[in-house]
This record gives sequence, C-alpha cells and structure tokens, in this order.
Amino acid sequence: MSNETNEDFGNSDSGKGRPTPKRKESESARKLGISVPKDPKAARRAAKDRDREARSKSRAGLMAGDPAFFPRRDAGPVKAQVRDYIDRRRTVGEFFVPFAFLVLLLGLLKNPSVQKVVVLIWTSVLLLVVLDTILIGILLGRYLRKEFPEKSDRKGAVSYGVLRALQLRRFRIPPPRIKAGGKPVTPKLKK
Repeated sequence: MSNETNEDFGNSDSGKGRPTPKRKESESARKLGISVPKDPKAARRAAKDRDREARSKSRAGLMAGDPAFFPRRDAGPVKAQVRDYIDRRRTVGEFFVPFAFLVLLLGLLKNPSVQKVVVLIWTSVLLLVVLDTILIGILLGRYLRKEFPEKSDRKGAVSYGVLRALQLRRFRIPPPRIKAGGKPVTPKLKK
C-alpha cells in the first residue's frame, strides 16, 4: 500500500530544485522589498503614493490597449474578437445617450404637439435600440460559435459584446482597435 501511494504522488525527480525557504528567511526577504518609514503618517503617504502610481500605470496600459493590463473581464482572445466585431460597426445604442439628452431638452417645451412628437420619437428610438441589441446578440453569437466552437470559451461573450455596443464609442474601455467600417485605428501620439 505504501508503494502505491508514493507512486501516486509522482517522482521525486520533479521537485522545484531547491529547498523550501524557512519562514524567517521568507519574511526578511519580503520586508527588504518594501521600505516603510517608521512614522505612521509617512507610511500611509508612501502606501498611497505606491497605490496611485500602480493605478496610473495600470490605467495607462489599459488605455494603450496593452493586454497585460486588462482586467479579467476584458482578457483573452474571445473578448478581443468580440471587441473587434462590435467596434467594426455602428450601433443604435451608441447614439442613445446623446439622443436621450436631446429628447429630454425637447420634453421641456410646453407645446403639446411637440411633446407628442417627442414621445413618438422616443418610443421609436427605444424600440430600435432593443431590436438592434437583439440583432447584435444573434449575429455575434453565430459568429462566435463559428470562430470558437468550444462552448466554455465563449461563456459570457455575447452579453459582453451587447454591453459594449450600448456604450458610446469614445468611452469604450479598452479603446477600440478598429474604426467603424473596419479600418484600424491610428494610435494618438502624445506630445
């Protein structure tokens, strides 16, 4: 029985090649990496500065489109395909917010005939957004089934794409790599 259990756990040749460090050694090595001031206020300031710097670096990487900085929600080849598929086309949802603002302003007018037209237009736009969203979901699902036949790979990808299609193009994060129409986006140079 003991021979079988030793074989179940694998070879002794497959070790990590070095002894496990003692707790004292690990803690001292970890403490050397972070220099914390003795003053509690200075320590908090240093921690805030480190966090702020890490956030700004992460944000810059995300806005530059570097996959190393993507959150889990946006990472992977399936989500990249979804973003490119959605960004390649214009959607009704991306014009919804500006149009809603316009309808809100027109709704402030006291003219009953204008208000009737505004309600009719508002209802039509809402219906168009719903129909466009359903169409995007169907077409995106069909595209993803063809590109990624494994169902576990595309889990949540259609809803991710639909939510991206409802956002204003300018505020999409990660930023689009493709313009509407299919041309690649030229990166902006910082001066």
